[in-house]
Amino acid sequence: MPYKFEITKDKAGEFRVRFKAPNGEVMFATEGYSSKASAKNAIASMQKNGPDAEVDDTTD
Repeated sequence: MPYKFEITKDKAGEFRVRFKAPNGEVMFATEGYSSKASAKNAIASMQKNGPDAEVDDTTD
């Protein structure tokens, strides 16, 4: 199973995006969105902007 984005609907009726590893582990999840289109836009933004995102390590 490859890495994948998964759109789910929570008990409040909001759409959430989860990013899952090949082993099924949820690596991260988003806030709730009021529409599925907004959740899909979030995925598109992560796919487009994620590869060039900086890492801000505040643990130092």
